[in-house]
Amino acid sequence: MLTTDIIERCKNNDRKAQLQLYNKYCEGMYYVAYRFLKDAAAAEDAMQEGFINAFTKLHQFTGEVTFGAWLKRIVINKSLDMIKARKAETVTLNEEITGELLDDDEDDWRVDDGTTLEVVKQAIAGLPEKYRYPIQLFLVEGYDHQEISEILQITEVASRTLVHRGKKKLQEQLKTQDYGA
Repeated sequence: MLTTDIIERCKNNDRKAQLQLYNKYCEGMYYVAYRFLKDAAAAEDAMQEGFINAFTKLHQFTGEVTFGAWLKRIVINKSLDMIKARKAETVTLNEEITGELLDDDEDDWRVDDGTTLEVVKQAIAGLPEKYRYPIQLFLVEGYDHQEISEILQITEVASRTLVHRGKKKLQEQLKTQDYGA
């Protein structure tokens, strides 16, 4: 059965359709949450709450993006909310950029061909938190700066700054591990 048919049935509170949709996406959404939370129970909670939010707000799903992408964004937001709740302090972001253009070396970021995604993920996990989440959203999840700014509730300038600085720190980490180019 097509996902669009299942979604339409879910909009009518069809529990079997909801279970079908859940079974189709639960594993992937768990791993998305786990990449952020690094805790199995918390990832399970974020995934479950993400599905609850999705089913509650299913009428807002317009189909402009795939259901999986829409749900992924909800799960990421829920994961980030849980992280914020755990960490009662806020990170102040310096949005002032003095004389540096961040786009000029955006494409000049390379790592050795032998570097695996797992090595990069481990290096990202070692970054300070203020860089870790923007870098993870940019490099691993594939979001652009506009989407990152919406997810993290920061400006696009702050997203560019954090991704730029985070990539520099990540590159330094990979070089010191003899993985960088």
